[in-house]
Amino acid sequence: MECAVEFAGIALRNPVLTASGTFGYGTEFAPFLDLRRLGGIVSKSVSLEPRQGNLPARIAETPAGLLNAIGLENVGVEAFVREKLPALPEGVPVIASVFETQIERYAEVCKRLSGAGRVVGIEINASCPHVKAGGIEFGQSRDALAELVRACRQATSLPLLLKLSPNVTSISEMARVCEDEGADGLSLINTLQALDVDVERRRPLLRNVLGGLSGPAIRPVALRIVFQAAQAVKIPICGIGGIMSGEDAVKFLLSGATAVQVGTANYLNPAVAGEVADGIRAYAARHGFARVADLVGALELPGA
Repeated sequence: MECAVEFAGIALRNPVLTASGTFGYGTEFAPFLDLRRLGGIVSKSVSLEPRQGNLPARIAETPAGLLNAIGLENVGVEAFVREKLPALPEGVPVIASVFETQIERYAEVCKRLSGAGRVVGIEINASCPHVKAGGIEFGQSRDALAELVRACRQATSLPLLLKLSPNVTSISEMARVCEDEGADGLSLINTLQALDVDVERRRPLLRNVLGGLSGPAIRPVALRIVFQAAQAVKIPICGIGGIMSGEDAVKFLLSGATAVQVGTANYLNPAVAGEVADGIRAYAARHGFARVADLVGALELPGA
């Protein structure tokens, strides 16, 4: 079984990545999983300077999901390049996630990451739903998104991915903006903006009030968005949202994703990403596909 795929110019040994914000900087999970079993990892989002994130409570369980408002706490790009990247095993492709509050700062982080030898691509977090500035405001404005992609494209020659918000009227329009401005791929989706309430205290569960909903509860929404975006653009898509098993991942591949990211499931089972990769391989073999890549877009529509 040929499991390797090419995603946005990045060679991956299989289509399974770990999602930003759910896998730390990678080393935290090394005791539980050989990272070289994966296609690669997407790092915790890094900014120009270290960020402390939001005050607790900043995470809560919901039915079939997880609500979080971590606030993109991170060590900053310089410490990431100097300390976090070298600690990873050789042979693990790293896509660096980037978040900032201003377009020129996004571009500067991209520029600094471009010289880091271990980084094979950059994922621009244009859609975080639980920060006070930046994030979702770029992902919901066509013009702001276009300006952001343009600036980051000029700042780096590495493969450039845009992680988009599901909290928009037309994902197809936003996907085309990214493609037109030179993005090499898309990551779909980021969390859904959400709220939950402690009725006994009559207070929001999160100190930030609003947070991002992830986990199996959002998977059908993520599949719909991946499917629609795949019809709208030619650049490849990385599917994200509630992937708990190989079968879940296959759903995204069939719907048009070239690769997938495993996120919330990592909290339940730190070895799950490797199991997802095994599950995709087993599905392809069982259904007579010679290559995992042949699953991409193979969804059979009614009346086709």
